[in-house]
Amino acid sequence: MKKLFTLCLLLISTVAFAKPPKNQYVRLTTSYGSMIIRLYNETPKHRDNFIKLTKEGFYNGTLFHRVIQNFMIQGGDPDSRDTTKNQKGKELGNGDLKYTIPAEFRDSLFHKRGALGAAREDNPAKASSGCQFYIVEGKRFTRGKLDTLENTRLKGRKIPAWQRDIYTSIGGAPHLDQNYTVFGEVVMGIDMVDRVAAVKRDSRDRPEEDVPMTVTLLSKKECKQMDELLWPKENK
Repeated sequence: MKKLFTLCLLLISTVAFAKPPKNQYVRLTTSYGSMIIRLYNETPKHRDNFIKLTKEGFYNGTLFHRVIQNFMIQGGDPDSRDTTKNQKGKELGNGDLKYTIPAEFRDSLFHKRGALGAAREDNPAKASSGCQFYIVEGKRFTRGKLDTLENTRLKGRKIPAWQRDIYTSIGGAPHLDQNYTVFGEVVMGIDMVDRVAAVKRDSRDRPEEDVPMTVTLLSKKECKQMDELLWPKENK
């Protein structure tokens, strides 16, 4: 009986250990440091596409080609890796893949500081680029400015009270909400966004010196460790 009880405990422990992590994380590295980003399960099409491209090494060597301090840093243009197109005086940001991703707007996902969003061209369906993305540096808003924003750029759409609290304390870019899909967030290394956003840039918001990136997936073990670190009660 003791042997059977021990075997049952061993099986339970093995099954528990074998459970996959709840979230997928990626590490994005530049000469200005590195950050860890959680990809949202609530936006599966964007999540899976980013995972696929990362596995293929697609983002490695691409640039943050557009940076605006107190707003966001944008990258992922395949043309930024092309030496014939990536030249001073030539505009980047038009490169893309031969597909788009349907918008995945969620009321709970918004453009707070550190949000990972999908860039897109102007289209009625607000479908996302197949590869270009941005990370919000953002700025803090007063409640009065949020009121004004609701009545102008948001055309009367109300920002939920709990999101207002974040926009006034942590900051973000609320005018992008429900217009561009948010599909992840920086959970470590947000200061790297600040450093990249502060680099010298030209009149087209392109950094004067190239800022290439490397993007890699965290292993299952590392993802489980991140889950346990960020949500210890949920992962007991």
